[in-house]
Amino acid sequence: MTDTALAHRDNPLAQRPAAVTTAFIALVAAVGFGIAETAIRGALLGDAANIGALTGGWLLRSGIYLVVLVVAWRMLRGERWARNLLTVGIGVLGTASLLVEPVRMLMDGGTGVFADMSATTVSVALTRVGHLGAVTLAIPAMHTPGARAWFRAGTTP
Repeated sequence: MTDTALAHRDNPLAQRPAAVTTAFIALVAAVGFGIAETAIRGALLGDAANIGALTGGWLLRSGIYLVVLVVAWRMLRGERWARNLLTVGIGVLGTASLLVEPVRMLMDGGTGVFADMSATTVSVALTRVGHLGAVTLAIPAMHTPGARAWFRAGTTP
């Protein structure tokens, strides 16, 4: 079955477009990169940080990541609302939140960008780039012609 001739998604014989599976895998990878960045930042702060602040940050991020995974699972099952929520939540708001810190550093003259380079800083930067890359792959994949047709097949007139 091709992306252009899809059966209704509720049909057990209907084949999910590869782009939807790719989007799901990329979203799981984005969550993985987010968890890695959080762990690296926690290790970086270590004893210098307030344990309450670290715990609160972990709880907040864990909740967000859990919601993203649940919504991504619903998107994988063909729920159109889930695709739309991921597009706005991860594609717009999440991406903006990942870009604020680096843009702010560059706007401050870029002095802090390369001055304090360490293995931890490079690790955080790499996880951030991986996170953005995964999101940049996932969002367009959910909107390919085959994926759009598949999500549309699940709607009732």
